[in-house]
Amino acid sequence: MTASAEQTQRAYGKTGIWLVGARGSVATTATAGLAAISAGLATATGCVTEEEQFGGVELPDFTDLVVGGHDISDVCMAKRAEALVGAGMLPPHLLESVRHQLVETDQRVRPGYNPAQQTESQAQVARRLATDITDFKHTYGLERVIVLDVASTEAPVEPVPEFTDEELLLAALEDPARAVLPPSSVSAYAAVLAGSPYVCFTPSTALNIPALRELAARHRVPTAGQDGKTGQTWLRSVLAPAFAARGLRVLSWAGTNLLGGGDGATLADPRAVAGKLQSKNRGLQELTGGAVTPLHIDNVQDLGETKVAWDHINVEGFLGSRLTLQTTWSAYDSMLAAPMVLDLARLMALAHASGEEGHVSALGFFFKDPWGSDEHSFAGQTRDLVEWATNASAALPGAAESLDRQ
Repeated sequence: MTASAEQTQRAYGKTGIWLVGARGSVATTATAGLAAISAGLATATGCVTEEEQFGGVELPDFTDLVVGGHDISDVCMAKRAEALVGAGMLPPHLLESVRHQLVETDQRVRPGYNPAQQTESQAQVARRLATDITDFKHTYGLERVIVLDVASTEAPVEPVPEFTDEELLLAALEDPARAVLPPSSVSAYAAVLAGSPYVCFTPSTALNIPALRELAARHRVPTAGQDGKTGQTWLRSVLAPAFAARGLRVLSWAGTNLLGGGDGATLADPRAVAGKLQSKNRGLQELTGGAVTPLHIDNVQDLGETKVAWDHINVEGFLGSRLTLQTTWSAYDSMLAAPMVLDLARLMALAHASGEEGHVSALGFFFKDPWGSDEHSFAGQTRDLVEWATNASAALPGAAESLDRQ
């Protein structure tokens, strides 16, 4: 074993990935991809942490990642993967090669929180969910468990619970007749109780409640979010700074999303789509100085797992001239999200192992509405991420000794 491998083993051991929404398309794709990469059946294309700039960063090996999770669905991961094969997203031969791993992982999925079927108080639910996470950690001899929320977007809570006092919040959660928090926040609370680093890949409420953020800070867990930047918003975060760098003024930036599958059905709900639209537009408005940025999302079920995004950008140039750019984006969104989930698990393990606490702002690279950061330019986010990862890796236990030996 090389000195670098010895250091990595000492710093990390086995790392758990606990997926909230474990039987959904994103989680199933990430789990199938992890199994294929670990078995040498596929390369980690799309995983930023495998790129050259991370060559000197010590991260958990893919083979040392163990997946479990929560879900309210009774459709197992293998069945979900079969549906993804039917949609043309996963190759049939790949599913058969990793079916055993999907079945094995699905056995580690525990019932999530479904408010419609709950008789316990939310405090009891959170303790149950936290126990599932800690049991997973102990059963599989894990050094740490990274909790990632990849569940469907939930409708925004109105009004958002404005608890600023932890004691008042915790007392309210003990009332079995009252649902104080949305499901995403209950899951986030459970992660905090379990002492696990927490990542919110959705635009749901999660930790966006003052008392919960304070609780997470008191438990000294690293956190990251919010709303994975997979396609259209990523392209926007590249193009908008480019216009600004050329001294061109964006007048308007109109966009349309066409979604099928579960995401399309979820976002057909006007309440659920409201939070998504807010998350997608906030960064663009900042990057363009407040230009007009209308955006709407349509449910087109025959698209299945494919997401289509159109943008029409109107720009003012020299002497009032106009420049127009139109873009069309079409992709399997879960295929874009899955490698990001694996990257985030590895990087949050680095954050935890190096002693990070609170919002890890450098992980804003992965999000539409990053916690702890006002940086929305993708070039700036890339710089910040590589710099942070390099410094965090140097702070790992035994890093100095490893460098001396080399």
